[in-house]
Amino acid sequence: MIYLASQSPRRQELLAQLGVRFETIDASVHEQRQLGESPEQYVNRVAREKAGAGLLQLCGQAQAIVLGADTDVVIDGDVLGKPTDADQAAALLRRLSGRTHQVHTAVWLVSAGRERSATVSTDVRFAELTESEITAYIATGEPFGKAGAYAIQGRAAAFIAGITGSYSGVMGLPLHETSVLLRNFDVPLWSA
Repeated sequence: MIYLASQSPRRQELLAQLGVRFETIDASVHEQRQLGESPEQYVNRVAREKAGAGLLQLCGQAQAIVLGADTDVVIDGDVLGKPTDADQAAALLRRLSGRTHQVHTAVWLVSAGRERSATVSTDVRFAELTESEITAYIATGEPFGKAGAYAIQGRAAAFIAGITGSYSGVMGLPLHETSVLLRNFDVPLWSA
């Protein structure tokens, strides 16, 4: 049985696109970048910790496979977190405006005897945003709970001038890489 160690509706929708039967579990971990840790190392560590925490919750289920994932938005080497208020959301969006940033997503599959991972990095180029666009977007509520204060699959799609990499990775679960990992664990796709 596959368990998704995430409460993210986006990750649930993406995993469902692969036709995999799964259940969700809440595997909260402390998400804070360690001193000297690169953004890629950080996202990898957090994704692995989520999968591991989920597996610990299922210790009585020998066949359990847990998928953990984490996504970060990076510009100028800084990991942009989720905004806590409108002012912080506006500051993040101003920083992304007219620039290219990176989105890193790491996926880990762990079971009692195996673990495998994949990391995807995508370049996302934002158009120049006006203050009125930023204000209107924040008023939708969409930036909250999203790394970098935007959802590429939502209204912010209008801000995206270009993307090089994995669209689904920016959403939070790179489907190609995830499907490869699942096949390596002998999990059939499109069987649900």
